[in-house]
Order: sequence, then structure tokens, then C-alpha cells
Amino acid sequence: MTTTQLTSAQHAILAHALEHSDGKIVWLPDNIKGGARKKVLDGLLNRALISTDGTDWFVAGEGYDAMGRERPAPVPPEADPEIEAAVAAAEATWAKERTDTKPRTRENSKQAQVIAMLRRPEGSTVRQICEVTGWQAHYADVLVMPTNVGNPACVAEIAALGSA
Repeated sequence: MTTTQLTSAQHAILAHALEHSDGKIVWLPDNIKGGARKKVLDGLLNRALISTDGTDWFVAGEGYDAMGRERPAPVPPEADPEIEAAVAAAEATWAKERTDTKPRTRENSKQAQVIAMLRRPEGSTVRQICEVTGWQAHYADVLVMPTNVGNPACVAEIAALGSA
């Protein structure tokens, strides 16, 4: 375990905050004024020994460690019944939307035409797909092959085309 070296001013500020104000920095030594105060606070902030909420400064967990103190237990946020109800309602709506929707395909798209051709009892050849869609043979070959591996008609067609 490494120890964090603190200046006497930094030590005094952290010790006072931990002893008197539950970690909130409300006091700085009287002999540290103006730009020196900013430098001391910047030094603590840069070493992650303190943090800010935008208006006030607080001793961070690393500041407790540097002072040899046990970190305070995090306070769980209080549940807001209105927010919980709104979240539950939104999640229920999303779940319903997911189950109600079917995959999006346009009925007149090339994809829909190819799927319909492949579902026919006789299937389809790459040449037929190319004629209907206007695709090049190598494009249709790449799109259709993963779905028809092992189909003898497709294998013969591809071989005849020389895998154009």
C-alpha cells in the first residue's frame, strides 16, 4: 500500500472536513488566501483526493484513504414510487411492441422476391434470381449460398456458372 504525501495545509483541510463536516470542505486555514487557496484545492482535486458537485467540495474516497480513514458506506438512493411506476409502464409498453411487431420486409422488395422463389417446392436457380432481381451472378451467389448449402440443384448451378 502506498501512502499519499500531503502538505500540512492539505492535511489540515482534509482532517477538518472529516472531523467536523462529514467530508464537506467548509474550512480553509486562515493563512491560505487568494491564489494559494485555489492551488491547494487544485492540488487535492488533481490527485482525486476531493471532488465537487459544482458548488461544494467534498473529500473523495481517495482522500479518506490518504488520511487513513475508512471510507463511508454509499447511501442507497431512495426509491421514488412515481418514477418506478413510469419505468414499469414504459418497459411493459416496449415488451408489448417487441412481441407485436414482425420482421420488417417490404412485400415488393428484391429480398421478398428471392425468399418467395426459394420457398417454392422446386426452389430457384442463381440464374432465375438474377433475371428477377437484376443482380449479377456473383452477387446472387454470395447472398443465396449460405441458405442453400447442400442443395444439389444449387451446387450444380454454381458449378455450371463457374462461380461467376
